[in-house]
Amino acid sequence: MKSAQSFWDKAAPRYARSPVKDQESYRKKLAVTQGYLRPDWRVLEFGCGTGSTAITHAPHVGQILAIDISGEMLAIAEQRAREAGVENIRFQRGTLDSLGEEAEGFDAVLGLNILHLLEDAEGAIARVADLLKPGGVFVSSTALIGEVKPHWRLLIPLMQSLGLAPHVSRLDKPQLLAMLSEAGLVIDYEWQPKRASLFLVARKPEVRR
Repeated sequence: MKSAQSFWDKAAPRYARSPVKDQESYRKKLAVTQGYLRPDWRVLEFGCGTGSTAITHAPHVGQILAIDISGEMLAIAEQRAREAGVENIRFQRGTLDSLGEEAEGFDAVLGLNILHLLEDAEGAIARVADLLKPGGVFVSSTALIGEVKPHWRLLIPLMQSLGLAPHVSRLDKPQLLAMLSEAGLVIDYEWQPKRASLFLVARKPEVRR
């Protein structure tokens, strides 16, 4: 975790200045997500970065807990929230594993552009399923590194050795869908704007009586 934390702390100022590359896709993802959100919901976002998405969704829910491993990212996120007048987000440094929250404490969990950066994506998804209330949703957007062109995959180790890229997992779509299914989550919405990018909303089934 420490090396990843250092990488993202260093990258935070540049990351904050970088515009979203595909604004149209980003706006669609926001709209789809907000179609699920409810005013009384408690939401968790892990890997929240500089907080832009959490701040955008804040008016549509009751509370958001937004976590990240990078203190520098969170400092920028907190400043942005203050400037936007948003008061229902709590930013906290940490990971899903270090999160001291009880099971079934959230109506929705957001994991956006983060699963492929984790060393244990399967464990993270299982933890998400544990944290979700029955009927809750997991919204994810994932770079499918296993499906990018081979020459890009070959470049990744070189970029990592130069400190220009973080850890990435070479997930593909079948692997990701299998992880969600194994965790007991059911796909409710699927959109793949590009071959190597997958946006999903997965629901935790209601408890049967």
